[in-house]
Amino acid sequence: MDIRPLTPDYAVSPQIDPEDFAAIKAAGFVRVINNRPDGEIPPSHHSAVMQAAAEAAGLEFVANPVIGGAMTMANVTTQAAAMQGAAGPVLAYCASGNRSSICWALAQAGQRPTEELIAIPARFGYNLEGLRPQIEALARS
Repeated sequence: MDIRPLTPDYAVSPQIDPEDFAAIKAAGFVRVINNRPDGEIPPSHHSAVMQAAAEAAGLEFVANPVIGGAMTMANVTTQAAAMQGAAGPVLAYCASGNRSSICWALAQAGQRPTEELIAIPARFGYNLEGLRPQIEALARS
């Protein structure tokens, strides 16, 4: 498990395993967001399995599958609601953490400076520079 904190309240991770939820809970997270569609992963990691494991560990679980290269505004608004509605820190995961970082940046557009939304994920190797125009457009809307 490789947790990468973007803020004190939001972190991203590459794919986690069902047995990771106890450690995620011990790290102080209260909600986990799954940004992977079931079609990308083996049945052992499908949303229903992961949700059952998360809830057994005392965590809230939100499925927000993002298809690589086909993120929608519904994905962004679902991510924003899951982040805002949490009673504590949130961990979002996908294959590498990139989609979870993009969801965060787009959901935060207009609330944080664009430079920050690009620079924070870059510390972990996520290049969101190509999203600058989209982040700025969302910040203006």
